[in-house]
Amino acid sequence: MDARVIVVTSGKGGVGKTTTTANVSMALAKRGYKVVAVDADIGLRNLDVILGLENRILYNLVDVVEGTCSLRQAMVKDKRVEGLYMLPAAQTRTKDSVLPDQMKSLCDELKKDFDFVVLDSPAGIEGGFQNAAAGAREALVVTTPDVSAVRDADRIIGMLESLGKMPIKLIVNRIRPQMVQKGDMLSVSDVLDILAVDLAGIVPEDESVVTSSNRGEPLTLGDESPAAKAFANIAGRIVGEEIPFMEMEHLSKGGILDGFRKLFLRK
Repeated sequence: MDARVIVVTSGKGGVGKTTTTANVSMALAKRGYKVVAVDADIGLRNLDVILGLENRILYNLVDVVEGTCSLRQAMVKDKRVEGLYMLPAAQTRTKDSVLPDQMKSLCDELKKDFDFVVLDSPAGIEGGFQNAAAGAREALVVTTPDVSAVRDADRIIGMLESLGKMPIKLIVNRIRPQMVQKGDMLSVSDVLDILAVDLAGIVPEDESVVTSSNRGEPLTLGDESPAAKAFANIAGRIVGEEIPFMEMEHLSKGGILDGFRKLFLRK
């Protein structure tokens, strides 16, 4: 198959974008694909910690772009799963250290050796996001089901559409069935109605996510928790597998959407 470059992004920070990048990349590699997870959030490097590879970094993305080292020297191979690599971000540089044309060239080079290039971009709509997304041809937008996060996701989807990043798919993270059932949280249907993009997956609130991040062991490395299964299912859908969404019929009944529609101005 042709190599695919996917940017994982969000309108705001803290919604699980980097966790999604790590877990989906791991799940794709476990399916037999050759995957490189690229931390393009320059200055706020975290993907290495979640993947548990922080102690093996010698060079980073900016070093590659500036010619300090080769691409091969900067990439870190995950020894636990065949076919998974990471390209770390620089911690002490600014987000404009890599320009859009440089990111495109980098992605073109990575496409020669990998089936999937998964880019963890900075949150928000500033220049760092646009630089990181420049080489992508697909996008996964991560949001939590709260009004502020969905509103920011609406903005980022508008930006992606203007940049021609298609297809754009949505991941609704940290869903709490009991809160949705009570009408205290936006339902998945509410979120889809607002954002009008296809759904890639639903990830339930799961405390094991925090444990796995602290240990540097992505859930999809082997955990059977609900979130691990959800991330694995997202990876399966990305490669075209027909996987039904998690049984959450009660998540289709929201109760707080009315009155918030005026906050969403993109469409």
